[in-house]
Amino acid sequence: MAVHHIDRRDRKIRDGCAPATVTHFKNVISGVLNRAVEAGIIEYNPARNLGRLWREKPRGQEINPFTWEELDRLLATFARHWPEHYPLVLCLARTGLRFGEAAALTWDDVDLVGRVIHVRRSWSRMRFVTPKSGKTRKVDVSLQLTETLRELRTRRMREYLARGEGRKLPSLVFVRKDGGPIDINPWRRVWKRALAKAGLPYHRIHDLRHTYATLRIYKGDNIADVSSQLGHHSVKFTLDQYYHWMPGRAKGEVDGLDSPQPHATYTQPEKFQGLRRETQPLGITWQSQRDSNPCLRRERPIS
Repeated sequence: MAVHHIDRRDRKIRDGCAPATVTHFKNVISGVLNRAVEAGIIEYNPARNLGRLWREKPRGQEINPFTWEELDRLLATFARHWPEHYPLVLCLARTGLRFGEAAALTWDDVDLVGRVIHVRRSWSRMRFVTPKSGKTRKVDVSLQLTETLRELRTRRMREYLARGEGRKLPSLVFVRKDGGPIDINPWRRVWKRALAKAGLPYHRIHDLRHTYATLRIYKGDNIADVSSQLGHHSVKFTLDQYYHWMPGRAKGEVDGLDSPQPHATYTQPEKFQGLRRETQPLGITWQSQRDSNPCLRRERPIS
């Protein structure tokens, strides 16, 4: 077995696999070959010295968000052709939750009065785990999403009562037909059909999270609040990820340098040696003090 038989990671990446996934493939193969070396089947492990042959992907390069128009078209398509999945798609688009975080939501996590979602867990690989950030967070809920979730809860209660299943509502917000949490892999089939029906190019489901972030940043929302809502570990990470999606205001900001110097509320005195500044605007004068910090005293303007 030669190295080139194993090192086909670039092809895997081009096929759509993430670098971390391809690295996992390599590690599994390398582990099997190590056991073969220990058993004397082969002399050496050809995967041992492959190393990392690609650089870390640049921040933001893989981001492919929807535009406002594309997102509206996608939501309208789900509402018309797959209404049972519309609340989930709207939740992803309006909150920026990861798919696993949305799949793990319970009605106890949703405060429809305060319009807040508490992200406490995530559904991943057939089990509930802590969110990717390792901590819980609160996410604000828009008016449209609040009304949609309220209608979903009422409709679900009526369906269960009609089937004679009692007044106990299933704890999960988004469920399969059997009441279990939704897995992302089977749900991708619905996602791809909806994109084709809407006449949109392919986007990942995770691009709804990027869409939430880029649309909020583009319209000038506070970057710290966006970072907190997304559950990022720092505002710096959010800036690194989405900086090039921020609205271009640089020209307007540098043009401000050409304008006359703005009027200050007071002029910083050069010295504080017992001198009174009688020419301060707005009737503000400086007076020296015995300590090193001068104070302000407002007086009537000198005519």
